[in-house]
Amino acid sequence: MTASVHPRRSIFLLGSLSAFGALSIDMYLPSLPTLQQQFHTHALAIQLSLAAFFIGFSGGQALLGPVSDRFGRRWPLLLALTLYIAASIACALAASASWLAIFRLLQGIGACSGPVIGRALVRDLFPPEETAHIFARMILVMGVAPIFAPLLGGYLLLFFGWQSIFLLLAAFGTLSLLASATLLPPGHRGDPTHSLHIVAIFTRFAALLRDTQFRSYAIILAASFSGMFAYIAGSPFVFIDLHHIPADVFGWIFGGNALGLIILSQLNRRLHRRYAPRKLLRIALLVQFVAAALLFTASLIPSSGLPGLLIPLFFYVASIGLVSPNSMALAMNSQNKQAGTASALLGSLQFASAAVAAMGVGLIAIPSAVPMALVILLCALIAGGMALRLPTT
Repeated sequence: MTASVHPRRSIFLLGSLSAFGALSIDMYLPSLPTLQQQFHTHALAIQLSLAAFFIGFSGGQALLGPVSDRFGRRWPLLLALTLYIAASIACALAASASWLAIFRLLQGIGACSGPVIGRALVRDLFPPEETAHIFARMILVMGVAPIFAPLLGGYLLLFFGWQSIFLLLAAFGTLSLLASATLLPPGHRGDPTHSLHIVAIFTRFAALLRDTQFRSYAIILAASFSGMFAYIAGSPFVFIDLHHIPADVFGWIFGGNALGLIILSQLNRRLHRRYAPRKLLRIALLVQFVAAALLFTASLIPSSGLPGLLIPLFFYVASIGLVSPNSMALAMNSQNKQAGTASALLGSLQFASAAVAAMGVGLIAIPSAVPMALVILLCALIAGGMALRLPTT
């Protein structure tokens, strides 16, 4: 890292940019049942607005990553943040569930700039041996979002209505735009040899996927996160509708699970003194699978009650605090000039699979926790199965 760059400030800004996805998803979660009533529609239609955000977030990364390799990190980031602000305001003005889904798609395209360019900037600004630590420190910043976003969203819903949630997201986007324009190091300044022809982009994606190491860690990251997004998509209806938890109390539950993720992500740096990232990843995936299996079992036994769901959910979500920084660092460490493209592919796979998981929860029309728990278990099986194929050393 160059002497002119301020590491702490850069990490804070990168973590804040990486929080766009969590903020845009988690803050409006308490409003999902309210939106269903507001637009006189069914739960699947509202969950499609969540899936639309995932699709925009995924597809946008596939474009923004290569664009940032070609033209540099700064201008693609600033333009995408401008789109995010406009789409957030449009969401607040949406007159139907269909329009909300369209605006959420655009919001997802704008929001993806923070994580995809943020990951690439980590590779630009820090040496490879430090990236796992940097990603863990970024999670400390971005982890504030899933703790406080649903709490804040619940209270905004209670006192000011669901539209205020999207207006606050627009305000956050505006602050991030100003900070990125004035304080963020530029990083990679662009490489005119990087073609943006669709064939060239997908050729680079295909080359990355032929890299066994990159492919394995990308699938692990995508599957693990998809399980969390199945929880995000299903939990408002499970806890608010089925178990009659008030929207503001739901925020405390959601925030408690996110706190576990933050704690483990911060332990990651200390654990690296004794264990290699691959070892930590294997342990975390084992915990994740056990938690998913217990959650699915509890969903089949109504007498297990709320504790039967909440305890394994806590451990599943918390384990991502180890899965995310280690799988991300192991995937990105072998990349250099195409860090933006590699980051884009990681994010695209992650959120495309998250969209499938979210829609899967909505399509399994069973009024219980079974759809959410089943999708989470399938995701844990995929991630764990991929980890078994990795070398042990």
